[in-house]
Amino acid sequence: MTPSPMRIAVDAMGGDLGPDEVVRGVLKAARERSFTARFIVVGDQALLRKELSLHRNVPESVVIHHASQIIEMGDKPREVYRKKPDASIVVAARLVKEGEADAFLSIGNSGAAMAAAIFALRPLCGIDRPAIATAIPSLRDPVVLLDAGANVDCSPRQLLDFAIMGQAYSRIVLGKEAPSVALLSNGEEESKGNELVREAHALFKQHVRPFYGNIEGMDVFRGKADVVVCD
Repeated sequence: MTPSPMRIAVDAMGGDLGPDEVVRGVLKAARERSFTARFIVVGDQALLRKELSLHRNVPESVVIHHASQIIEMGDKPREVYRKKPDASIVVAARLVKEGEADAFLSIGNSGAAMAAAIFALRPLCGIDRPAIATAIPSLRDPVVLLDAGANVDCSPRQLLDFAIMGQAYSRIVLGKEAPSVALLSNGEEESKGNELVREAHALFKQHVRPFYGNIEGMDVFRGKADVVVCD
């Protein structure tokens, strides 16, 4: 039995270059034969129809879902869900919540995208804060770095949550069987780092397996650990 294609809701109104570049990217992905998915392009319907009309042979896997509002880069993330409920980022997240999409993505306001995900999808039970993870190239395999900008003033327990989520991502998405975890610090010694790093180090020793220990910034690109946690 052939599995159903993944349904991806794409915020077409975010980003510095407007919907034209987002539409180009969606069409390029839709035409990639090794990648089977259905793309739900979310944004101003009239504008998106105009953009798609500029391209030949638009795949049937690309459809439009109207959203009447746009989130600007200066909008406050905490107010977005309440003040702009029909914004493209919010609508894309809601499509996942309602089972109309399997995932959503945005290249716009990252804080607003995070807020939309929190309010629409809710964090996993036991997770206090979400994190932004990014896969960084290294001399070995890609390294999952988190948090990459979603939080400030984290607690040691929250860094432990990031480690657990980072391991899950590395294992499920990147195929690592037993991803190792490291803490980003200003030295490898256990005594290095600020109070947050030292307290997190003690927690990681108790609860994270395998735990590499502390690493410095240059070691991220050497691929010393599969997952690197920082605040």
